Amino acid sequence: MDDPSPAETISTIAAAPASAIEAILEVLRQGERFLVCSHSRPDGDAVGSMLAMGMLLTQMGKRADLVTADRIPVVYRSLPGAGGIRTALRVHGPYDAAILLECDRPERTRLRGLEPFFVINIDHHTSGHGWGHLNWIDREAASVGELVYRLIKAAGVMVTPELATCLYTTVLTDTGGFCYGSTQASTFALAQKLVKAGADPIRIAQDVYFSVATSKLLLLGAALGHLHREGRLAWLWVSHRDMARSCAAEEDCEGIANHALSIAGVEAAVFLRELPEQRIRISMRSKGSVNVAAIAERLGGGGHENAAGCTLDGPMGRALDEILAEMRNESAALAGDPPQAS
Repeated sequence: MDDPSPAETISTIAAAPASAIEAILEVLRQGERFLVCSHSRPDGDAVGSMLAMGMLLTQMGKRADLVTADRIPVVYRSLPGAGGIRTALRVHGPYDAAILLECDRPERTRLRGLEPFFVINIDHHTSGHGWGHLNWIDREAASVGELVYRLIKAAGVMVTPELATCLYTTVLTDTGGFCYGSTQASTFALAQKLVKAGADPIRIAQDVYFSVATSKLLLLGAALGHLHREGRLAWLWVSHRDMARSCAAEEDCEGIANHALSIAGVEAAVFLRELPEQRIRISMRSKGSVNVAAIAERLGGGGHENAAGCTLDGPMGRALDEILAEMRNESAALAGDPPQAS
């Protein structure tokens, strides 16, 4: 495939899923070698979707190179084919297309070398935009894995037990264990189909939620020691020193914000993590009344209405004041109160 001219080839077809599916499949049928990527710090949806897309391409007789900028978290390394995902910061072709999954903007991959390739952008983030050459963005989908499933069915590819396992993982994790607002009747219908196809829901849940490292529990203890609540808002944080003392990896931070959100009466929660370079990574969670994706976008991040994130300048006190001001104003706007002065 010749180098694309973005001005000529960009086509956003999020509103027409049938057209999007057919356009993507046409590219896949014509090509031979594809790059499959997702965002850095991959979560269950990112890992499961990449693996499922790779299996789809393999069944179509194509070659798929799966690449991510960060290592796969331990809890997802037992997924079928996970050992074939390569970790790199730069990619090299030739590829007939690069398929980027669950990336609301290309910078989230942290991969260099994507510029020459025709990019297929498949996303479901509220903050997702049509930045690719071919875009399929469905903000109603519970996970990007759900979109990959639709591609698989349209392609007439067999949903093997291995494929079903990867896709079920995307649905389970990106709905927060079927707790987030994206969960609907169709989500359970898809889960049922995947279980019938061979996914083991008990084993997958145990691998994801009951196989955590000791370091994660130690880090959680440190975070809970910094837990604060203010009405419907709760927050907690860890320092770089807490990370070192716990021997924690970046993946150990996943899910900590949910512990603050689990407090009765709390509607939104924030988890802050101090990075070595005096930057502060923010994870926000909501039970539905506060749109944390809107807050994240204003601060240069993105995500979903119930789960989003961004990175702010430190030190911790400064970042905490900034994010709490945003959260308070969002909550005040919902309640009809005047915004608080910054």
